[in-house]
Amino acid sequence: MAVNMLETNLQALSNTIAILEKKGNADPKKLQELKNERAKILKELNIQ
Repeated sequence: MAVNMLETNLQALSNTIAILEKKGNADPKKLQELKNERAKILKELNIQ
């Protein structure tokens, strides 16, 4: 996948996670899935 697409997805995931955490009523399982996906993208981009 292109770097720009990964960066776009990373930004979208990060924003979504932040919004869900701020609301405080997110499904913990779904929130963890989003965090795992974000970690996967960070690893692909070597940003960790």
